[in-house]
Amino acid sequence: MSVKVAIIYYSSTGTTYKLARAVEEGARGAGAEVRLRKVHELAPEAAIASNEGWAAHRLETQDVEEAALDDLRWADAIIFGTPTRYGLPTAQLKQFIDSTGPLWFKGELANKVASSFTSAATVHGGQEATILSLNTTFYHWGCLIVGPGYADPIQFQSGNPYGVSFTSNNGALKPDEVATAAARFQGKRVAELTAQFVAGRGK
Repeated sequence: MSVKVAIIYYSSTGTTYKLARAVEEGARGAGAEVRLRKVHELAPEAAIASNEGWAAHRLETQDVEEAALDDLRWADAIIFGTPTRYGLPTAQLKQFIDSTGPLWFKGELANKVASSFTSAATVHGGQEATILSLNTTFYHWGCLIVGPGYADPIQFQSGNPYGVSFTSNNGALKPDEVATAAARFQGKRVAELTAQFVAGRGK
């Protein structure tokens, strides 16, 4: 059974974007219909222009559609991706989350499958805290949270059962094959379990 998966992310210099693409690949490989969406940028133009990697990544992803509330309404499963900021999601993703009140109030986010992934500049830079923070939102929405766990051997290499995370070493590193394989597995797992759930409730 084909299910609908919305992957909604924020990325400044491309690390989280690369993970998002791998999650997308895993979900599509499991037969899901996928919408990959970025959230609206809030940073001032001067800040973006002052960082070569940031400016280049914005140009690279200029054709990626921005997330809308309809993407959440459409989806059977929602996967959020964000860099960590002090163990919390970025302001850009948080602003999008804060706009979901009308859907939450009507119960339109309840009983959807949810998952998340992240990146950070340093080891122990708040990755797990960021994912758990996003899970708090999912609890309020009434979602069913699916993490990768240790359901595939790749997780023993990537080391995070909560959700994919990658350490960029202050931007010096891009996600390697271990990280992207773990991201593909997370997308696959979410799509497969969502299909089982949707089939089980007879939608």
